[in-house]
Formats: sequence, C-alpha cells, structure tokens
Amino acid sequence: MSPHPPAPVPAAQPDSLTGMLTKHFGFPCFQPGQREPIETVIAGHDAVVVMPTGAGKSICFQIPALVLDGVTLVVSPLISLMKDQVDGLVERGIPATCLNSSVSMDDTMARISALRRGETRLVYVAPERFRNRHFQELLKELRISLLAIDEAHCISQWGHDFRPDYIRLGAMVKALSGTPVMALTATATPEVRADIARQLGLGEQGRKPPLTFVRGFRRDNLRLVVEPCPSHRAKLERIRGILSEFPTGIVYCSTRKQVERVGTMLAGMRVKHMIYHAGLGDEARTRAQEQFMNAEVPVVVATNAFGMGVDRSDLRFVIHWDIPGSIEAYYQEVGRAGRDGLPAHCELLYNYADVSTQEFFLEGSNPDPAMVMQLWTEVRTILSKGPATCPLDEWGERVMATDNKIAVHTSMGLFERAGLIERTVTSGNRCYTTSLLPTGDVDQLKALLPGIEEKRRRDFRKLELMLNYVRARQCRHTFILDYFGETAVKPAGPCNQCDYCGISAVLPARPPTESEWPVVQKLLSCIGRLEGRFGRQTVLAVATGAPSKTVNQHHLDRVPTYGMLKGESEKYLASLFDELVRAGAISLGPSPYHVAGITPLGRDVAWRRSTVNLQWPVQVMAEALPLPDEGKPWKKGRKTKSARRARTSPAPVKPEITLSVAEKRLFEDLKAWRHDESARTGVPGFIIFSNRALKAIAIARPDSLSALEDVYGVGPAKLDAYGDAILRIVDA
Repeated sequence: MSPHPPAPVPAAQPDSLTGMLTKHFGFPCFQPGQREPIETVIAGHDAVVVMPTGAGKSICFQIPALVLDGVTLVVSPLISLMKDQVDGLVERGIPATCLNSSVSMDDTMARISALRRGETRLVYVAPERFRNRHFQELLKELRISLLAIDEAHCISQWGHDFRPDYIRLGAMVKALSGTPVMALTATATPEVRADIARQLGLGEQGRKPPLTFVRGFRRDNLRLVVEPCPSHRAKLERIRGILSEFPTGIVYCSTRKQVERVGTMLAGMRVKHMIYHAGLGDEARTRAQEQFMNAEVPVVVATNAFGMGVDRSDLRFVIHWDIPGSIEAYYQEVGRAGRDGLPAHCELLYNYADVSTQEFFLEGSNPDPAMVMQLWTEVRTILSKGPATCPLDEWGERVMATDNKIAVHTSMGLFERAGLIERTVTSGNRCYTTSLLPTGDVDQLKALLPGIEEKRRRDFRKLELMLNYVRARQCRHTFILDYFGETAVKPAGPCNQCDYCGISAVLPARPPTESEWPVVQKLLSCIGRLEGRFGRQTVLAVATGAPSKTVNQHHLDRVPTYGMLKGESEKYLASLFDELVRAGAISLGPSPYHVAGITPLGRDVAWRRSTVNLQWPVQVMAEALPLPDEGKPWKKGRKTKSARRARTSPAPVKPEITLSVAEKRLFEDLKAWRHDESARTGVPGFIIFSNRALKAIAIARPDSLSALEDVYGVGPAKLDAYGDAILRIVDA
C-alpha cells in the first residue's frame, strides 16, 4: 500500500444498511442471506458467499463499497457483466468503473486518473488484468477497502468452470493482507467452498478462517422437469409445447453446432429468436445479448457462454437440449428463470446418448498425462523459434498430439502454471502472446499431472451425480438442496413444483400388470444376453431390432433377444429402463461407458420370482418432426421412414383436421378438464394430454377403457391416471 493513499470518497455510516439499500437500489429490505455477509466484511472479516442466480449476490459487495473507505476491487470474468453492473451503478449515482480490453487507451487512462483521485467507489476488472504489471503497480497506490471475487468457483479446479487466470488471485489476497475478501459464487458444494478458501489463502498467514454463507437454493417458483426424449424430433415437440405456454426464455445446448441446428428448427417454426455462442464475433455476441436484455427478442438458443450477467427478470422458461456436465452448471443456468419470483418452467430434455458429449468435454478438461507431455514437446519446439502471437484456438491447429482443442487449452494452462511459458493478452482482441520461460523446469509440469488425474475422477463423479439427478425417484428440489448442503429449508412433503412430485401424485409406483410383465421380462432378458458389455442405447437398439453401428459391428442382430420388443416405443422403453435402474433390477457401470448389467434382483424379476414397484412411464406419442438439412429451413409435414414405422393409433388426427360441432364441443370440455387437472396437480397441461390427443379422443368418443387405450396419445400409464375421468366427460 502507498504510505499516502488518496483521500477517500466520504463514506456512509454503517448504522442504516437498510436505508442505504432503499436509497440507492430501491429495495425496502434485504433478501434472505444478504445482510449477514455484508456485516461480516464491514467488520473486517473474510466471507465465502454461495447464493444461486437471482438471489442478489451483487448487493453483498455493493453495499459494503458504499460503507468502507477506499475502493472496492471486483473481479469478474465477463466483460458484458461488468458493463451491465457498472452502467446500473452509475445510473443510481454510485461512482463505478471497469478496466478491460474493450476500453480504449484514452478512456483507460482517464479512469485510472479518477481512481488515483479517489473519485471511484467500485472498479471491475477481469482476472486476466492481474497479468499486467502496470495494473499491479497501480493497486499499490490505491486504498483497497474490499476485494470481491465474483464467480469464485472458477478458482477451484474441483469447480465446474475452472479458469487458470483465477489462480493469480491468491497472490493478490496475500498482497492485500489487511483487506477483507468476499468470494461469491452461485453454485459450490462444501468441497468446492473449502477449495476456494484454500486457493485464496483465506484462514492462512494471519487471516482468520472465512465465514461461509449458503443461502437461497430453494426456488419454489421454479418447476423442475426431466423429460426423456428418444430423438431430436421428440425434443423439438417438447419445445413446441413449452413455447405454447411460456413465451420468453433460454434454450441451452452443449455445442455451437447444436445451437445453430436448433436455431434453424425454431426458424422453421417461425419463432422469433437469436443464437449465441463463443464462435460468434465480439460485436455479434454483444448485439445479441443487448437485444435479449432489451426484450427485443423473446427466445435465445445458446451454449453456456450465455448467462453470466443475464439479469432479465421475466424469463419464463429455461430448456436444456442436452444434459449439463454437473449439477452446479445445471442449477446456475435454470436459476436465470423466474428472477421476478413468478412461476417459471425448467425442463431438461434427456437423451442418454447426449452424455457422450459431456464425456468428450471432460476428456478435454482432463487430458491424459502422456498427451500432455507430447503436447509440451511440440509447444516447446514451436516457441524455441520465438514468441507466438495467436488466438488460443489456433494452437489446436498447430499441434499434432490431439485434435481435441479443449485438451490443448487445458494443457497450455498447465504449462503456464508450471512456469514453462508466459502468456500475455493482446489488448483489443483474443490473441495471446506466448513465450518460453528460460527458468522453466519440466518437473514442475510433471508434479501437476497427479492433480489432473484426481480432477478427472471428480469431474466424472459430478457427471454421475447429474445422471443420478435425472434418474432420481425423489423430489428434485430436495435433491438440489441436499447436494448444496442447504438442508434446513427442504420441503416437508411433496413440493408440487417438480415432475416427480406432480406425477407421483397421480401415478404412484406399482408392480407390473399382466400385460406389462412380458415387456419387463424381455427387456431384462435382453440385458442378460448382452452380458454387461453394452450401454443403454445399444440395449434398446437390440431390444427393438433397430439398426446401429454397434449392433452391426458386434453382430448383435444374432442375439436371440434381437427385435424381441420391436414395435414398442423407444421412449417408453428408455423410461422403463431408467425405472428398472432406480428399482435396483439393472446396474450401470462407471463412466465413461455405463455398461448395463442385470442384478440378482433383476434376475428374480425376469423369472417372476420377485416383483418391483415402478412409476410407470407416461407414453406420450410425439408428432414425427423431420430434422432440417444443414442450412435449410425446417418444414412441417414430411415424415421420415422411422416415423412412418413408429407405432401409432389406427387413425392419427392431423393438426389441421376440422372438427364437427359436437366434436368441437367435446374437445373444449376436455380442454377445460385438462386445465382443472393441471391446476390441481401442478402438472403442465401439455404433459397431461396434448391438444392433438384431446382431438383424437373427441373424434373417437371411446365408451370403454380398452377403446380409449386405442386412441392416439393414450398409453397404459395415462389410462390408469386419467381414463375414468375422460370416459365420464365423453359420456356426459
């Protein structure tokens, strides 16, 4: 610290925090969990704050910035997030600024001068800024009253979004020995919270252990749903249903290619939307985010690059097209819905095949030690000719050891942490200048490799826990609260805000009926015949007689059970498979292959020596929707061969069919019943019955349960749950 720090902006007194909150931010009172960490850092203690998106984390450091003498230094990983927060603070009359690569040199110098004059309360910087020696010198001149580290999970390699640039913050905390530190994150398990404190040096070298505050994970206004989807067509049908009830929200995809593909599908449906991923230029991403934030566009299809700083309160849905890699990532993303406290729908469209995408990401984030050493040999050879200036992605093209660019990114971070290279950011673009460090010792790199192996184990465990969430036979809100350790606020009974609690109320677990027993036995028999060598997708392909690369490669069409369940809905069998896993009849091996095996209980069930209670899957027959060709608009009406082969009712009703007066009257009665049933159970109407299914019922006018079961969109589970009610309406 400078012996003569600049004169501070006159500080507010800490005896009226609520009054300050009302004056500057317009809120009459603090949200649960905000006041305690505010009082902690004002008193000079360190704090780790874990609050999900929408719970008001920013207030936790913005109020202390108005109370404490000096400057609050805020570390934030996203330029757009800095800009939004700074703009909001300035509008409220709070002197704040940011320093990042988007600011011109003249503006940067002017902002630094204002900092030196003590005219700024908060300054936002990216973690990369700590590479800059001039910035490090500037900090020595300032009176830093609070160091706030947002998205603090990025410093933990056990977190879901580790970023090497956060590692330098530990040295920053050490240099600011008398300055309180507040580390904030939306999602962190107890293990990650402990690692955040350890990486920052909190509780070390004279600092007291930080106080930890975990609050706000119970979001009763979010309806959490996991919907098994056997195909992209089924996923698109789900999106159509959700968009018919909820107009504004985000569709998350795992890859850039999938974002563009889903965007093409929505364009074919004439849904006004935009796409967002890291492959777009800075200007395009900024324009897209501004359009969405200004409510010019109701729907965005995006990778997880979109989200930090998204503070639009009226999002009514968040859809995950692909399964996320961890519960932390999932809950951070769904937490962007319903920030106004009103109901919002959060649905994960689950297809087991999508797990392989996350496994690819995990392989890249945790590369094999031999590959790391081979990459180091190549990088050292390239840099021996002199420093290289290029975007990080370009290194993936220069090296030969792997074509997984994520593995290259990870390895470059390891080389830097080991002191083998130095990377500096080129102002105004995404380029790094990378140089060899003459003092580098390759043994330092080798010492990091066991940690990568441990991180690999933990990351795959996180994916396993995400799959446990998908398969869980319990309230999803309770599962989330248990995971994050906020157990004191768990619902005492059914939450009525998740698919499990809603469906279990009308579809209780029960043993198979006589007509269902053969399906269970054949599926278990198929798994037994495959001898624990293949995963779920291959099991279902063999059971239904569907062609696949694995089936052909291993000649599985010669297995006696091949095609034994031909004609059954793949979606129905996939859901039944998951139910048998939950019941303990099927076992799944560890990542990355998840091979399916039959347990001793499963063998007894297959021979009907034992039974199992299952929550029987709801058979929802989705309208077959063709996938678009690359770059071509999606068009309704064209059926694929597989769609024509799918088992449907004898005379499916087309969406454009004209109903008679009597049929229309019955259709409206059925819709009214569906609305009442949805209000009573909390199950969305389009899950109970689609409009197309209700039209089919209105035309067929079934007079018995057996006749109703033959109608389009009515399966055994729906027949059990709603059959009697439907027949009463038809007979009225």
